Amino acid sequence: MEGTSIRFEHVSKSFGRVAVLNDVVLRVPGGMTTCIVGPSGSGKSTLLRCANLLERPDSGSVLLGERDITAPGVDVDAVRARIGMVFQHFHLFAHLSVLDNVTLALRKVRGLGRERARELARSKLDSVGLGGLEGRRPADLSGGQQQRVAIARALAMEPEVMLFDEATSALDPELVKGVLAVMRDLATAGLTMIVVTHEMRFAREVARQVVFIDQGRIVEQATPDEFFDRPRHPRLRHFLEQVL
Repeated sequence: MEGTSIRFEHVSKSFGRVAVLNDVVLRVPGGMTTCIVGPSGSGKSTLLRCANLLERPDSGSVLLGERDITAPGVDVDAVRARIGMVFQHFHLFAHLSVLDNVTLALRKVRGLGRERARELARSKLDSVGLGGLEGRRPADLSGGQQQRVAIARALAMEPEVMLFDEATSALDPELVKGVLAVMRDLATAGLTMIVVTHEMRFAREVARQVVFIDQGRIVEQATPDEFFDRPRHPRLRHFLEQVL
């Protein structure tokens, strides 16, 4: 599967006087998984948010396929319809059922009718192992189930790219496995994914490339074997000693 690529071309971003991203150049191949790792506060999440325009780069550009999505006049809603995002916290509507949480954007953004939206939502809920739970409210689900609802909601929009921002870090350890299993299935299916994660085993097993960011700069990027077994940069070696 070819898939849609993303390219970051000399992307920089500051908040006030704090430089969070500094001249980032990165190509994310289509149809593959790229994992981004690094210490807290290194700019990983900001890079992800620049990819779907939740943050605007101060300079540089982001290309989705061949289109510069940071160019003036770009339809931001149309861009976000092509890029699904799953956050650390689930951002589900507590007053809505699981099914209604998934169908809301399908109806409001994609303009689908009620029955078609429900049919698509049920199919995506089945694909993440939540068939039969459509009528429940988020409070009746475990954290892992809520995160899988969030994934189903993003997938129902049929995005070309999926972004995961620390999707398992708010979960109890025993709930992480089910969410990672869903993400593995998506990677196997050939969806373009960028995954910001602390799950090093997942990065090693699933990613086509692993990227290490520190202080807003890409320090190293390599295949998983090279990244974990033969890290070149001293800063990456020190990081891996701490987390492995």
